[in-house]
Amino acid sequence: MNGLQYMSGFGNEHVSEDPRCPGALPEGQNNPQVCPYGLYAEQLSGSAFTCPRPTNKRSWLYRILPSVCHKPFKPLEEGHLTHNWDEVEPDPNQGLHTLCGAGEPRARNGIAVHVFVCNTSMLNRCLYNSDGDFLIVPQQGKLLITTEFGKMLVEPNEICVIQQGMRFSVEVFGETRGYILEVYGAHFELPDLGPIGANGLANPRDFLVPVAWFEDRQVPGGYTVISKYQGKLFSAQQDFSPFNVVAWHGNYTPYKYHLEKFMVINSVAFDHADPSIFTVLTAKSTRPGVALADFVIFPPRWGVANNTFRPPYYHRNCMSEFMGLIKGHYEAKEEGFQPGGASLHSMMTPHGPDADCFEKASKAKLEPERVAEGTMAFMFESSLSLAVTKWGLQTSNRLDKNYYKCWEPLKSHFNPKCK
Repeated sequence: MNGLQYMSGFGNEHVSEDPRCPGALPEGQNNPQVCPYGLYAEQLSGSAFTCPRPTNKRSWLYRILPSVCHKPFKPLEEGHLTHNWDEVEPDPNQGLHTLCGAGEPRARNGIAVHVFVCNTSMLNRCLYNSDGDFLIVPQQGKLLITTEFGKMLVEPNEICVIQQGMRFSVEVFGETRGYILEVYGAHFELPDLGPIGANGLANPRDFLVPVAWFEDRQVPGGYTVISKYQGKLFSAQQDFSPFNVVAWHGNYTPYKYHLEKFMVINSVAFDHADPSIFTVLTAKSTRPGVALADFVIFPPRWGVANNTFRPPYYHRNCMSEFMGLIKGHYEAKEEGFQPGGASLHSMMTPHGPDADCFEKASKAKLEPERVAEGTMAFMFESSLSLAVTKWGLQTSNRLDKNYYKCWEPLKSHFNPKCK
C-alpha cells in the first residue's frame, strides 16, 4: 500500500499504462480499429466536446471490457442522500449541522455537503456520480481508493477529488469518517493568483494522479455498480470487475493533495487579508469572481500583524460558510468545536470569535507566534444559500442548540471618554 506510485500536476495531460502490459496505449491515435492486447477504447468526457481548450476535459481508457456491459439499473434504497432542500423550513440560526446544500443536479447548478462514517470496505461494489464531482476530506482513518485510473491512498490531512462519472471503490481499515463536498455544474480549478504572481497557495506540482492499474477478475456472484443519478442511488449487476483499464491518457482524472503542501500567505504588517488567500480549490460560477464553491483551509502559520486583533474578525457574509475540523482546535472557538464536527454560518448570519477568544486576543502581547499549530480546519464556502436536510436537523441528534451561547458573555467595552 505504501508503494503506490503517482504522477504529479494539476489538470495535466497524463499518459499511463500498467507495466504488466507494455505498449497498451495505441500510438498516434485514440481509437484504432484493433487496440493493443485486444482492449476496448472508451472515452470519458468531463466537459462538452466544444468547450474551449483550457476547460476541455476528457480521458481515453483502454479496458478489458467496456463499462456498458452491465444489467439494467434498479433503485437502491440505501443511505441518506438527498437533494430535496424543502424538507424543513429555512433556519438562519448558527448551528452545528451535518448535511446541507442548494441547487439542482438536473439543472447542473448547485452543491451538496455530505458526511460519511464507515467501518466496512466496498467488496465487489463501486460507485460513480452522474450528478457531479466529489471532493473527499477524510477526518479519521485512511481510504484506499481504487479507480478506473489506478489506486490512491488518502489519509487525514489529505483530500482527493473523484470527478463526475469516474467509478471508484473504497477500502477502509477500521472506523473511518469525513466530509464530502459535491459540486454539480462545474469542476474544481486552482484559484487565479492575481498580484500574488506565478507561485503560491496550492502549487500544481503537488497534486498527484494515480498510475494505471488493472485487474482481470470475473465475479460469478455478481459485481454491483452503483450510480448516483439525480440525487438518487441505483444499482446494476455485472460479472466482472470494472477496474479493468490497462492504460489511459488524458486530462480528466482523479487526484489527491496533501494539505501540508499549501504555501500559506498572510499579513506581515497589520490587519487581516481576507480568507480567500487560503483557497485550495474553487468551482467557479457563471459570475466572474463568484464561486459556486470554494475549498478553503486554515493551516498552521505565523501570526505577526501589529496592532491587530489576530483571530478571525466578526463577520456577516453574502456567502454561506460550512466549517469542518480535521484535527486540533479551531482558533476562534477552541471549546465545543470538535474534530469531525461542523458549523454552518448561513448567508448574512453573524459569526465570529467566542467571548473567551475575544478577551484573550484583545489583551495578548503581540509577538510573532505560531497560529493553529497541530490544527487543520477547513471551510466549504458557497455563493448559494444552503438548506439543512431533515436528516441533518432531526435524525442525527447532533445539533448543538446552545451554539449561540458562546457569544452571550460578550460585553460592551464602550467608553465615550476613552479613544
